[in-house]
Amino acid sequence: MAAKSGRLGTWLKMLAVGGAVCIGGPAFVIWVSPTDEELFKKYNPELQKKSLERRYEKQKEFDDFVTQLKEYSKSEKPIWMAQEEAVRKRREEALRQEFLSAEEVKARKEALRKESGLSPSSTS
Repeated sequence: MAAKSGRLGTWLKMLAVGGAVCIGGPAFVIWVSPTDEELFKKYNPELQKKSLERRYEKQKEFDDFVTQLKEYSKSEKPIWMAQEEAVRKRREEALRQEFLSAEEVKARKEALRKESGLSPSSTS
């Protein structure tokens, strides 16, 4: 019977130490880790100013990113495939806009040449 009570004591010690490590370890890390406000106060004033100036911009970028991820997740495709498709569409749209603006500039040049009396075939 003495052997069983020794084992029971060992098991109880093991459970107590395991619980202390599993619960106390993360609690200690949380207690020691500084908060965002504490870190911000440790910045020098120049970095604080830059951080405050860019805060809205960074928040907007993050919100846009999350919104895009939500849109991509609505599709049946994996998110990375939907993202690649969206990037490809944006690139095609940018190329199309660039082509249209180039055509518009070309049309303006032709109109100016006609107004000034130059031949439309001359290039500059």
